[in-house]
Amino acid sequence: MSRNQGRGSNKKTSRGGSSSNKRTSYSRGNSPIKNQGGFTKPSQSTKPQAPKKSNSNEVRLNKYVANSGICSRREADVHIATGLVSVNGKVVTEMGYKVKPGDEVRYDGSRVNPEQKAYVLLNKPKGFATTNSEGKGRTVMDLVANATNANIRPIGRLGRNSKGLLLFTNDDAIVKKFTNSKNGVPRLFHIELDRNLKHEDFKKIQAGFKVDDRMIEVEEISYIDGSSKKEIGLKIKNTGNTIIRTIFEHFNYDIVSIDCVAIAHLTKKDIPRGHWKHLTTQELNNLKML
Repeated sequence: MSRNQGRGSNKKTSRGGSSSNKRTSYSRGNSPIKNQGGFTKPSQSTKPQAPKKSNSNEVRLNKYVANSGICSRREADVHIATGLVSVNGKVVTEMGYKVKPGDEVRYDGSRVNPEQKAYVLLNKPKGFATTNSEGKGRTVMDLVANATNANIRPIGRLGRNSKGLLLFTNDDAIVKKFTNSKNGVPRLFHIELDRNLKHEDFKKIQAGFKVDDRMIEVEEISYIDGSSKKEIGLKIKNTGNTIIRTIFEHFNYDIVSIDCVAIAHLTKKDIPRGHWKHLTTQELNNLKML
């Protein structure tokens, strides 16, 4: 309903008692009809109605179930549709149903509670795959196994032989912020090549270039002060490191090492290799403000 909708007619009466001067307001959605006096009035009267207030604490049922760590949101949809989920003792199969604060949600008879949001920053060493799949040998999930009981997952990936910062969370909003193709979250990498990066290649990377009709762009590129020109600083907003290999393979360089040294304002300070920490409230707030 528009802001103007539902306002009643305003009548102004002159001191002499004449009510011939009338002004009638109408909403944009109504078709005006001219009367004999040339004034407009709404085609039908509308009683004022208070706008509906949505409770920001309400959560979609599938998200509530998924946040409890039982399953993914897509799997939760299946469980709801098959009648395995109840709210306050009543089976709910309605897609889009919203859970209110204080509601009792049960899955297959057992009470479920959404887990608390968790944000874990790992300084990844070499030799660990960035995956949560089993049968992949040593993975980053082994390194953060004792960090929280929440169902956290890594955002983006670092190759098995890459090292550096990797953020884990169960917060969908933060994940979307990282994977947003237009904005994203900048990550700074320290890269060592097999040979010096030529100045002309440096300028081409800096300006942006195409690979198979795909535009490759970086936020910043620089030589590392006090080091040889084999060592490069590269800032990108892509969540994976495949784009880094794409860049340097295009110019026929082999990558010796990749180290993610910063994610936005987050750095490796006080996080030894192979260790992790929980984000502070201030660090999280700064991340959300990006």
